[in-house]
Amino acid sequence: MTTTHSLAAERLSLAYGNRTVIDSLDVTVPPGQVTAIVGANACGKSTLLRSMSRLLAPRTGRVVLDGQEVHRMPAKQLARTLGLLPQSPVAPEGITVADLVGRGRHPHQGVFSRWNADDDAAVAAALEVTATTPLADRAVDELSGGQRQRVWIAMALAQQTDLLLLDEPTTFLDVSHQIEVLDLLTDLNRTRGTTVVMVLHDLNLAARYADHIVALAAGRLHAAGPPEEVLTEDTVRAVFGLDSRIVEDPVSGRPLMLPIGRHHVTAPPEPSPEAAASEAGASPRPAERSPEPADAGSTARH
Repeated sequence: MTTTHSLAAERLSLAYGNRTVIDSLDVTVPPGQVTAIVGANACGKSTLLRSMSRLLAPRTGRVVLDGQEVHRMPAKQLARTLGLLPQSPVAPEGITVADLVGRGRHPHQGVFSRWNADDDAAVAAALEVTATTPLADRAVDELSGGQRQRVWIAMALAQQTDLLLLDEPTTFLDVSHQIEVLDLLTDLNRTRGTTVVMVLHDLNLAARYADHIVALAAGRLHAAGPPEEVLTEDTVRAVFGLDSRIVEDPVSGRPLMLPIGRHHVTAPPEPSPEAAASEAGASPRPAERSPEPADAGSTARH
C-alpha cells in the first residue's frame, strides 16, 4: 500500500436532473490520512462520494486521481486503486457471505487469470478483521442489518485498494460495533497507509477518528482541515443550525461537541429573599412570627 495517491475535486458541480446538489466545489483529500465528510442531511455528502468514485458524472468540473480524470479512466484500473462502500448496497438474492466478500477480488482478476491463494488470503483476512468469519456460509439476506454492514465492509477490504471511500459505514451498527469499525479503518490507515474517506453523521466520532474534516453546507465547502480547526461552535451553527459548546474530548483530546437544545438550557436559580436583600445593600427583613395561640384555659370577654 502507498500513501502517495492524490484525489481531488476541482470546481465540481453535481446535479440530479435540474436540481443542483454540489456547486463549484474544490476539495482535496490528504493522501495517507482519514478524512470525514460531515454536514446536514441533503447537503451533498453522499453525492460527492458517488462522483469521486465515478458513479455520478459531473455537470461541470472534474474529479482527479493522480492527475487523471476518474470519469475517463478504465473502470477496472480505477477499481484497483479506489474502493467504494455505498450507502445502501444490494446483494444478489441468496448469495453467501463468502461469495459476496469474494466479489471484492474482481478488479484483480484478468481475462485469463484464475482465483488463487492471494485471493483466498485477502478474503479470509477481510472476514477475520470484520468478525464475520462465522457467517461465511450464511446467506446475506438472512443476516441482521449490523451483520450485513460488516459483510459489506469486508468486501470493500478484500478489494485491497489504496483509497477507500465509505458512505456512512456505521449505519445499522450499535455503539460497540461502530467503534470496532472505526478502529478497524484507523488501523488500516495506520498500518497499510490506506487513504480513507468516509461520510459520518456523528460529529464527535468524526472528530475523534479523522485527521481531516470536510464540512459541507448547502452543496458548498464551508470548512476543511484538522478537527481542531473545523469543529467550532461557529461551524456547527452555520452547517447544522445548532447552538453548541465545544470542549475537549477526555478520551482523545480532540474537540467534543455538546449540543444545546431548547429544553436543556438551565436557567439560573432565583435568589432567596435574604440574598436579594443583601445584594441590594439592605438588611433582610426578620421572618414574621405567627400570633401566639390563646390560652386554652381563658374565657373570651364580651
